[in-house]
Amino acid sequence: MTDHKNPGIEDVIKEAQSYIHDKDSLALISRAANYASECHAGQFRRSGEPYVTHVINVAYILATLRVGPATICAGFLHDVLEDCGVSREELAADFTDEIAGLVEAVTKIGTLEYKGKDDPEYQAANHRKIFIAMARDVRVILIKLVDRLHNMRTLQYQSENAQKRIASETLDVYAPIAHRLGISAIKNELEDLSFYYLNREEYYRIARLVEAKKTERDAAVNSMISEISDMLRENEIPFRIFGRSKHLYSIYKKMVNKGKRFEEILDLLAIRIITNTDLSCYEILGYIHAKYKPIPGRLKDYIAVPKTNMYQSLHTTIIGHDGKIFEVQIRTEDMDAIAERGVAAHWRYKEGSKYDARAEQKEIEDKLAWFKNFAVYSEDEAGNTSASEYMATLQRDVFEANVYVMTPMGRVIDLPNGATPIDFAYRIHTDVGHTAVGAIVNDAMVPLNTQLHTGDVVQIKTMKNTGPSEDWLKFVKTNQARNKIR
Repeated sequence: MTDHKNPGIEDVIKEAQSYIHDKDSLALISRAANYASECHAGQFRRSGEPYVTHVINVAYILATLRVGPATICAGFLHDVLEDCGVSREELAADFTDEIAGLVEAVTKIGTLEYKGKDDPEYQAANHRKIFIAMARDVRVILIKLVDRLHNMRTLQYQSENAQKRIASETLDVYAPIAHRLGISAIKNELEDLSFYYLNREEYYRIARLVEAKKTERDAAVNSMISEISDMLRENEIPFRIFGRSKHLYSIYKKMVNKGKRFEEILDLLAIRIITNTDLSCYEILGYIHAKYKPIPGRLKDYIAVPKTNMYQSLHTTIIGHDGKIFEVQIRTEDMDAIAERGVAAHWRYKEGSKYDARAEQKEIEDKLAWFKNFAVYSEDEAGNTSASEYMATLQRDVFEANVYVMTPMGRVIDLPNGATPIDFAYRIHTDVGHTAVGAIVNDAMVPLNTQLHTGDVVQIKTMKNTGPSEDWLKFVKTNQARNKIR
């Protein structure tokens, strides 16, 4: 695992200055840093370090995500209401109502208390707080994600029971949120850290397997990089290229889920190419396929059809001249930023633009296909279902959704494996589900219990004055559809 050096307040300010130039905004961040230092004076973490090192780390990571000044301030201040006896009113008076609101929302999410760790309903109620807060303001969950990331980096100071409980919650709740928001850098680190604490033997076994082949793998990747670089320079296409390693948990997951041995995982040899334009991405793909044999069925065009977390890239798997297999990803600089930092990269702070939390939240709902459904469900159903039912719906309908189908207008809808046109209909709108009488998939009429697959284009035929059929409960897969039919 990577050792992370603790940044100081000056490092946060320096990072913020790289994209925030307004003197008042920078002064506000400095004031929040000093305020947090004073409030947390005399408090210490389990590691023995001053408590303020934690909030400085949170603010620093947030700044690397290029969030706005209010969010960085809230990162510094996120524990003062809970740990320092400061009231919301005092915080609003000392800073702004916006900052106090963010801190209050993060505080209300809270953390799992030891007494409730064995009660699923108690855990679900705590987790529901996280999702409802995210549905209202995505900045709250960014702060909470970064807070959890730093806590995971310092988890060695907790008891073994606490380590396993916190790591399990991180893997079940926080890593999937990071994934659905497209923040792969945080998702990957959360997954690997959780893996380490939950299954240390497997973690070290896979780490040894990766290390044992590292020299051979690096030589193969460097040779391929050299060949591709020469080819792209000859054709005068701007690019940068590098090898990338799979993180340990993703290797483990493929071995378990697909029943594969370590040696059978094709994309251990992986190369990423970054260029300037969409057109250059396709040009590079053409040159690579002209020179190397692509493996059938492994080409994925996420530029034309982005994933529901905004991820865009071309993926192909090719066979090198020596018979080795490489996964190649091709994307633009903007696509790469969004692939690494997701929602945080897309809505990164833009100097001079007036921040409007409602407008940004609306844009997120429009851009992230799944988020609008999630936000509506969180507001409509959270008070009408038990916490465990709410969590089960999110787990199945949002986090496990990996089938991507399209409306005739090209809108991507994500569904869990085994989902049917009825699940699709209810994902579009409750009324569409209730009045569904038929389905057209890829221009062919199909039964309503047909299983959908990634790439399907789905159209629902409706009829007024009809209603849902109880028979649908026998085959629908999403809890959302099931709850509406009942």
